[in-house]
Amino acid sequence: MGAKSIGAAALLGGLPRGWVGSIYADDAPETKQMKFGMIALTDCSPIVIAHEKGLFKKYGIESVVSKGASWAAIRDSLSNGDLQATHMLTGMPIASTMGLLGSPKKPMIIPWIMNRNGQSISLQNGFKGKVKDDPKALKPFVEKAKGLGEPLTFAMTFPPGTHAMWLRYYLGAGGINPDKDVTLIVIPPAQMVANMKIGKMDGFCVGEPWNARLITDGIGYTSLNTQDIWKDHPEKVCAFLAEFADKNPKTVKAVLKALHEASVWLDKLENRPEQAEIVSKPTYINCPKEIILGRLLGDYDFGDGRKKKDPYYMSYHDRNCNYPQPKYATWWLTQFRRWGMVSGAPDYAGVAKKVIRNDIYEEAMKEIGYQHGGVNNDPETLFDNMTFDPAKPEEYAKSFPIKNLKG
Repeated sequence: MGAKSIGAAALLGGLPRGWVGSIYADDAPETKQMKFGMIALTDCSPIVIAHEKGLFKKYGIESVVSKGASWAAIRDSLSNGDLQATHMLTGMPIASTMGLLGSPKKPMIIPWIMNRNGQSISLQNGFKGKVKDDPKALKPFVEKAKGLGEPLTFAMTFPPGTHAMWLRYYLGAGGINPDKDVTLIVIPPAQMVANMKIGKMDGFCVGEPWNARLITDGIGYTSLNTQDIWKDHPEKVCAFLAEFADKNPKTVKAVLKALHEASVWLDKLENRPEQAEIVSKPTYINCPKEIILGRLLGDYDFGDGRKKKDPYYMSYHDRNCNYPQPKYATWWLTQFRRWGMVSGAPDYAGVAKKVIRNDIYEEAMKEIGYQHGGVNNDPETLFDNMTFDPAKPEEYAKSFPIKNLKG
């Protein structure tokens, strides 16, 4: 045995058996090479920070972060195994698991909520001074345009996603049927501003920094923020294929542990300037850091004279943010039902149990000694005073005055 080998053996002799680097061999991820997907939105930050700050590496993951062109592209890349985990809209794993809305049937899981709040519904400048935060003020314009045979056009980022649901909810609360009174189109987040600039749409719902960018460019303004629709609503998730999670339980937990550390770091406001600098790079969001930072700090300039210091800015960790609540999947299913995206009542409890994997989240957090806030089944009342009781989803779905039920 050479001198180097003897030295190494002596050096490692005092360490516990099975120790490899900073983790135990028995706890090592089954899949070490991980490619993560993300879309150019501020809420991709937990994945980007975990990668840039070496937190994935700390837990045995060699990470690569890949920017997708659209949510459909991200979904397909996860489905075909090109990605092992991804930044995703909450409704997407639900739709893919059920094979809804053009999604190939491919079971996916949500063991981690990446963020809450921080999206907006923005309108073109023609509505400035006429429509503020109440969608009822939009209804006369919608009716006039429909009467002329030129319905107003609104954009969202993906049919079963968060932005689609916030936009539909907003319009419905204003007495506007999104499927009958206006035209809905799908535009990738980073293309929203350019498409409004050329007059392709009258309004859109998207995440930051694109609402702030719209105002900076003088093209439109913010009507209201999604946290005004539902305070502390779930937004993006870290999703995995169910099949991958079943075969790689230690890998998934390693990812969640790294995301936990990144999320704790992100929710210290003194770190947000650095966050903005990192995620602003062309590789990620490709937007000036100054445009990204304002709303990250809760400083909202709506672009029509209204300004607000919002305590419910985008959060990544606080208030039990990351716990995947089964009721979130249930709420999404009520909206799929409300808008005729499913025929008849879906299996609310069954789908939620399949997609929302709070058991994996709890195991991962237990292993690092983090005390989370646990399951929350409390009812939620949204801005139209409609109360969602997770125990009565079908009753809730049918209770809306504006709906398109099938079966």
